[in-house]
Amino acid sequence: MRGNAVAEARAWLGTPYRHQASVRGAGCDCLGLVRGVWRALYGHEPEAPPPYTPDWSEPQGEEVLWAAALRHLTPVDMAKPGDVLLFRLRTGAVAKHLGIMAEGGATPRMIHAYAGHGVTESPLTPPWARRIVARFRFPDLTGD
Repeated sequence: MRGNAVAEARAWLGTPYRHQASVRGAGCDCLGLVRGVWRALYGHEPEAPPPYTPDWSEPQGEEVLWAAALRHLTPVDMAKPGDVLLFRLRTGAVAKHLGIMAEGGATPRMIHAYAGHGVTESPLTPPWARRIVARFRFPDLTGD
């Protein structure tokens, strides 16, 4: 299943950044990318996200994105290709960025969407890696 997540995420490369959107080729944000990959893997989303602002409830200090990830994804200690990465962009701020691990090993890479760049595959550099606060695996819903 994880290999399929990487292939699907790569199909989104070049999709422009659009806050709250989740349409391959037309626009998405980081959550929209993960939602789109989920739909490709499972056919439908487990829940519709409520409207959200770019600050992801930062003023309230609520870990809304993290809580949603825990409802639908499986936490893991070490990420493998196809796993979802959750980032805290600033110390003390809520976690509000997602990416999908594309490659592991000596030169790890991730696929993510962010303002000004759209969906891109980027090196998972030490500054990005330091911001990871949780790693998740898409669930095996096939029962295999």
